[in-house]
Amino acid sequence: MNFKINNKSSFYGRVVIIGSSGIISKNLQNKLKKNKINHLVIGSKKINLLKPKSFISLRNKIKKNDTIVFIAAEAPVKNEKMLINNLIMSSTLVTALKNKILRQFIYVSSDAVYADSKKKINEKSLKAPDSFHGLMHLSREKTFQSYFSKNLLILRPTLIYGKEDTHLGYGPNKFLFLALKKLPLSIFGNGEEKRDHVYIDYLIDIFFKCINRKASGALNLVSGQVSSFRYIAETIQKKLDIKSKIIKIKRSGPMPHNGYRAFDVKTLNTFFGKIKKISINDGLNRYIEKFK
Repeated sequence: MNFKINNKSSFYGRVVIIGSSGIISKNLQNKLKKNKINHLVIGSKKINLLKPKSFISLRNKIKKNDTIVFIAAEAPVKNEKMLINNLIMSSTLVTALKNKILRQFIYVSSDAVYADSKKKINEKSLKAPDSFHGLMHLSREKTFQSYFSKNLLILRPTLIYGKEDTHLGYGPNKFLFLALKKLPLSIFGNGEEKRDHVYIDYLIDIFFKCINRKASGALNLVSGQVSSFRYIAETIQKKLDIKSKIIKIKRSGPMPHNGYRAFDVKTLNTFFGKIKKISINDGLNRYIEKFK
């Protein structure tokens, strides 16, 4: 799926966000409010996509020319039951949107769909997930490509950090949370694994422009920079001037992605070169500033 974007703003209609509680959803909601964009947020408390006939309630909420942003998921997917539940949710969504005229359909996927590679990953790299989480996202992608190919945009973010995080997964968000409480920071092994961490403000700026310009195709939402988990933990210590201990935890299995996962940013530079990327140091500075 080649990425495409209109040269001029082509926004009309309403943005409907399905999935209300995650870091992307909350920050996107704030961005839409700030820009006075008409939008509707549908969380599982309003409509539970796992319940029979929930597609009827959802169908009644959707209007002609809506832009659908599908973020809802049971994540991270760790077992077969969670995988099945997520596929049921996407099936319910497809049923609800049958015969609906949409302006755009955006699916927030994950970089977990890609196979491991020593080379930098781009949007055309091999899709061969090695986890339930990656398999779920790739399965959903294939489903949506079958139904919404014309106006479909697939966004594949890597590890996200910044405000409004609800998972506190391994990395900057958890390290900062623990450091502020003056608790030890735990790293796996020597913390040598290098990953791409993307700051939420940069991600949302790209996301918003994709909506405004009615983008389609596939796009990796990444920083283009890799940093080790040890480096991030130590950097947070220095920036906060807090001497939290760094504790090494023995790995229970092999290092994810062979310890290295970097991304090519050619597509981002081509279409969004004017939006300044945020380095891990700048991102951590901005994030930490919010707690002062």
